Amino acid sequence: MDYFPLFCRLQGKRCLLVGAGDVAERKARLLLDAGADLHVGALDFSPAFQQWAQQGKVTLLTGAFDDGWLDSCWLVIAATNDDAVNQQVAFAAEQRRIFCNLVDAPQEASAIMPSIVDRSPLMIAVSSGGRAPVLARLLREKLEAMLPQHLGELASLAGSLRGRVKRTFASMAQRRAFWERFFVSDRLAQTLANGDRPRADAIVDNLFDAPLSQQGEVVLVGAGPGDAGLLTLKGLQHIQQADVVVYDRLVSEPILNLIRRDAERIFVGKQAGHHCVPQAQINQVLLEQAQSGKRVVRLKGGDPFIFGRGGEELQLLAQHHIPFSVVPGITAASGCAAYSGIPLTHRDHAQSVRFVTGHLQQHGEIEWRKLAAEQQTLVFYMGLAQAPEIQQQLLQHGMDAAMPVAIVQNGTTPQQRVETATLAELATLAQQFESPALIIVGRVVALRPQLRWF
Repeated sequence: MDYFPLFCRLQGKRCLLVGAGDVAERKARLLLDAGADLHVGALDFSPAFQQWAQQGKVTLLTGAFDDGWLDSCWLVIAATNDDAVNQQVAFAAEQRRIFCNLVDAPQEASAIMPSIVDRSPLMIAVSSGGRAPVLARLLREKLEAMLPQHLGELASLAGSLRGRVKRTFASMAQRRAFWERFFVSDRLAQTLANGDRPRADAIVDNLFDAPLSQQGEVVLVGAGPGDAGLLTLKGLQHIQQADVVVYDRLVSEPILNLIRRDAERIFVGKQAGHHCVPQAQINQVLLEQAQSGKRVVRLKGGDPFIFGRGGEELQLLAQHHIPFSVVPGITAASGCAAYSGIPLTHRDHAQSVRFVTGHLQQHGEIEWRKLAAEQQTLVFYMGLAQAPEIQQQLLQHGMDAAMPVAIVQNGTTPQQRVETATLAELATLAQQFESPALIIVGRVVALRPQLRWF
């Protein structure tokens, strides 16, 4: 984060604007709209500033910049057409620890002015940190077109109801449920847009009287293999609506950053050989949270129904009649193979693909003869520790020692690492990798040099 976004209350607070040209006028209008006690310093002033001074809206300071103009200021904007003067203002403000915005030199400023969408009291600020102001302006224009004007009235009405909501609903979950119903009410929004406040008040009363569901639920969401862009839209919607998010170690930090900030997070990360939380305890956490009336998201790396034990977790919920649903995710095999330039199937090389868990000793006899067959691709999940046995069994059951293999670590993320070799070299190659990693075996691996793109 290059700049910390912050909304400041400037009503009655002294702010200094150095410069009085066209650019300064635009800054002045924003500061006046914010109720600032605006002082403007310049050698001469445009007609707009002279008119504002006559109306008592601004105080004019005539002459070259003087450090004394900074006395008692909360914010300074340097908007002259002289870079040296702007730098002088910025330096003086820095010495006094006053935030300063430099027009046309945002990288050197301690504060920047964003593009603003004003639906007061709802305010939306868009900033590129000064790197792409035209992009910020275009985004603001899109938001202006998308957001109806009555949103401000809706926000004001919500503000007037906060005390009533607090008195009516005892729990935070109940209040959140009310507010979500309030803000998604099309009837209320349209009534406000029509300017019919009495009818809007009647709709609000009905919202207070309608019963709020106290039944909890669990949504099993696949987070994909790591790249936040691979999270599905439905998955994103659920994690932003959740009261509680129960997640494992394979969920990437960028995806965790998409969780609603006031949601409770419960880490139940597990790693082969180092189980932080036993599966039975994870199941119990989901059950208890849902029974308390909360909306719970169980966020799993990859897809919850492919070696994610999602079925086991839902079985317990079903036994206790807890409502649940599933949002599939892009499984690690699909995502990591795609980002590695390795198609899992190909008309000339593989007519089928098999997903195999690397925890071989836990799942009885593996049909190695079928796995060693030609014209297919094998993907081993969690197989690094078992790489020597995978190599040995496939060779013993007739697979070509020259069969191409690949190992993908941290697939789809900026830390992705991919190495290829032959089946005869698999065990040695696996020693160079750490979990999480996938092993891909098949003729399709040979296509990587031609198809790699990430």
